[in-house]
Amino acid sequence: MTELSLVIRPELPIDAQAIERLHERAFGPGRFARTAFRLREGAPHLANLSFTALVGTLIVGSVRMSPITAGDVEGLMLGPLTVDPAFESRGIGAALMRRSIDAAREEGHGLVLLVGDLPYYARFGFVRVPPRQLELPGPVNPDRLLALEMDKGVLARARGPVLPKRVG
Repeated sequence: MTELSLVIRPELPIDAQAIERLHERAFGPGRFARTAFRLREGAPHLANLSFTALVGTLIVGSVRMSPITAGDVEGLMLGPLTVDPAFESRGIGAALMRRSIDAAREEGHGLVLLVGDLPYYARFGFVRVPPRQLELPGPVNPDRLLALEMDKGVLARARGPVLPKRVG
């Protein structure tokens, strides 16, 4: 395998169409019906916590964070995390995750939620949310609702509905 010259940078407004095409290739049309997508469409992602991965001028990966409330707790919903299928298994997703989580931590955010596979996300500190503690706006396999607690005790305080949070 050859070494990639990977650059991770903040997402720019001009990236929107390329990222949408990337999501289409990676997730297909079914992505619009997913609960996590429905939650994210309620509030735009935060540009300062969303990043793209490039090889040359080609966008090969993207991660976004959107503001949410989890009961009375403010937090972030991570996703989608997307890597172009032709560039999978090269560490791009992990690099995007680290960059986005580090940026959220630096800005003082205390809780990040996502819907995903624990075996992949556990290495970044994510744990399963206890059953029935949080309610998403649609069906979600409870084993796939994960949280990263960046402020000790914040996950225990997050109870009830998870809703998009309008910023600004």
